[in-house]
Amino acid sequence: MDACFSAFDKDGDGFLNIEEFDGICKGLFRNDRGIVYSLDVHTLKHIFNIFDTKKDGLIDRQEFTMCWNKWIKTIIRPVNIFLIIDVQNDFISGSLNISNCSAQQNGLEVIEPINHLLDTVNFDSVFYSFDWHPIDHISFIENLSLRPLDSSSPIKADNAKLYDTVIFEGSPKIKQRLWPKHCVQDSWGAQLYKDLKVVDNAVKIYKGTISDVDSYSVFWDNKKLTQTTLGTQLAQLNATDIYVCGLAYDVCVGATVADALSIGYRTILIDDCCRGVDLNDIEKTKNNVVKNHGVIVQSNEIKTMVEGRDRRPELGYKLALEIEKSMEKENYK
Repeated sequence: MDACFSAFDKDGDGFLNIEEFDGICKGLFRNDRGIVYSLDVHTLKHIFNIFDTKKDGLIDRQEFTMCWNKWIKTIIRPVNIFLIIDVQNDFISGSLNISNCSAQQNGLEVIEPINHLLDTVNFDSVFYSFDWHPIDHISFIENLSLRPLDSSSPIKADNAKLYDTVIFEGSPKIKQRLWPKHCVQDSWGAQLYKDLKVVDNAVKIYKGTISDVDSYSVFWDNKKLTQTTLGTQLAQLNATDIYVCGLAYDVCVGATVADALSIGYRTILIDDCCRGVDLNDIEKTKNNVVKNHGVIVQSNEIKTMVEGRDRRPELGYKLALEIEKSMEKENYK
């Protein structure tokens, strides 16, 4: 840490000004070919101001210690998690084969790039999620008659069709898209697809296990009433970076990525390892990732990122924003 500070304190005055701090950022944010990812002026100033806690336009050694411990060390040595979402039989060749949905994308196409990542990239931990529904699950159109619709539902039970969205009575009311029966607990359709590699010591997470609420995100049910075990296990691992992929791009992958970003994880969406249901919703998912300081990459970029040879400034900025939030909470207390 001291050597780093001294190396970038070009004028030797015992402080880092913003130009000297920019030198650190240029050293941090570059790819495996040595090409620098430059920060725009606004982002650079914002990050600098986060660590300039005394607001004197300089970062002293005390301030740099916090910057080093909370920011630079995580950027250099992240804890990388690979989260593979719902690559299950029913979504590939079963009752909810996504190739039959409007985007007409083939879920089978995610298997090869995911397996290649599992074979070639040394993630700190690998997680597989499962849609894991009871037979009377609220999302199944076959079960529509089991629960009364709310008077505010735009579609009535007699007119409801597959993929329509209805509103069930409840407190709170439940807005629900209707899917064919799928991924019933302990059924063939709920099993991981046979050609997907399952690594030793992987963690399996089950969601959608409660009859009366759906669960797209691997973190929470759709009403944020019940957590899965994912959040606790990531915290135990001191996870920093979540690499997300699977099925379906705009449903369970999209919801999980949104939650990961909201919680504060540096989140990487692997585009070619996802397939989805609706092209417009896929674009909305991508836009949400970029808007909230995640990154979207292809699988051939992952190895150098996990190995720390390709460090993206978007992820550095995301981490800095989370540090800023944490500092504001502490100051409020």
